[in-house]
Amino acid sequence: MNKTQIIENASAEDASREKAIVRTSIIGIAANVLLAGFKAVIGLMSGSIAIVLDAVNNISDAGSSLITIIGTKLAGREPDRKHPFGYGRIEYLSAMLIAMIVLYAGAASFTESVKKIISPQTPDYSVVSLIIVGVAVFVKIFLGRYVKSVGKKFNSDSLINSGEDAVLDSVISASTLAAAVVFMLTDLSLEAWLGAVISLIIIKSGFEMLGGTVSQILGERGDPELAKSIKHTVKEFEGVQGAYDLVLNNYGPDAWNGSIHIEVPDTYSADMLDRLIREIQMAVYAKHRVILTAVGVYSVNTKDDEIKAIENRVRKIVLSNEYVLQMHGFYLTKDTKEIRFDAVVSFDSPDRRATYKELMSAVSQAFPDYTVQIAMDIDFS
Repeated sequence: MNKTQIIENASAEDASREKAIVRTSIIGIAANVLLAGFKAVIGLMSGSIAIVLDAVNNISDAGSSLITIIGTKLAGREPDRKHPFGYGRIEYLSAMLIAMIVLYAGAASFTESVKKIISPQTPDYSVVSLIIVGVAVFVKIFLGRYVKSVGKKFNSDSLINSGEDAVLDSVISASTLAAAVVFMLTDLSLEAWLGAVISLIIIKSGFEMLGGTVSQILGERGDPELAKSIKHTVKEFEGVQGAYDLVLNNYGPDAWNGSIHIEVPDTYSADMLDRLIREIQMAVYAKHRVILTAVGVYSVNTKDDEIKAIENRVRKIVLSNEYVLQMHGFYLTKDTKEIRFDAVVSFDSPDRRATYKELMSAVSQAFPDYTVQIAMDIDFS
């Protein structure tokens, strides 16, 4: 597959993803508007604050779906001079807005519930109204599971949040239904208290949604499975003896740029390296939809058995430290008496700088005739 075909396939996948998200959001809008209309009529006729609040919540869900559509459309814009990495992160902002809507709905519901606890009103339910609310419960359960499954399939946080919100709505409706049944059987009105408890659950869910989205915007560690599969793809190329220092930068769902280092024999020419790097970049994009903007090179000693023995001694010293996860990129130059390599120091180290100094001291003492250069790497992936 050539580069043009790879790009065309990626564009087709992006278009298919956008179409699926928009279609799912439109279904969500239609379902929520219908449910809101039915619930508003029932709530006003019966004097049930819980059902009225449930109707308002459905309207907010429809708004969330609309935000998802707008966010997805904006995120699909082509990169330009001002935003060369594209607009994919807009989807995170739309997910944040949905989380804030959930928070607002929870806070408003809690406020109204407290008012009704202080100044209670006697609702007037009918069997027909309860049947409609019961149907709404099943509709929201189905809608929530469907929207959430599509969100996970196409890696859309906005849809996942909307689906989670719909599932919460089904709990609200079911609780309202249960409170109505209790009232009809015992004349005991619990809906205001129940509304307050459910409102707190909604607020908690909203904070969790918001926290997850903010964490993504700040920049999280890349998916370990994605990182593992990319390294595996790179190491399949002939001559590549190791793949390290994979750094993945996320610019929206399924929009990744990155860089990696490879170990190759010190006999490789510039021409061989150029061809190898280009092939690696194409393969990684074709298989994983990740753009490797840079592929660095570590040269591996292949001409001297004594150097290999020294490397093994250094490796044993370095990896004996409990906070060192990996050593790579080792190279020794006899003419200048230099040893250089990278060491990945764990975030579990109480003082990563102190760990680095310990490594420098240990290797320098073992090889006093050599100048030691150690690059302290971060465990990105």
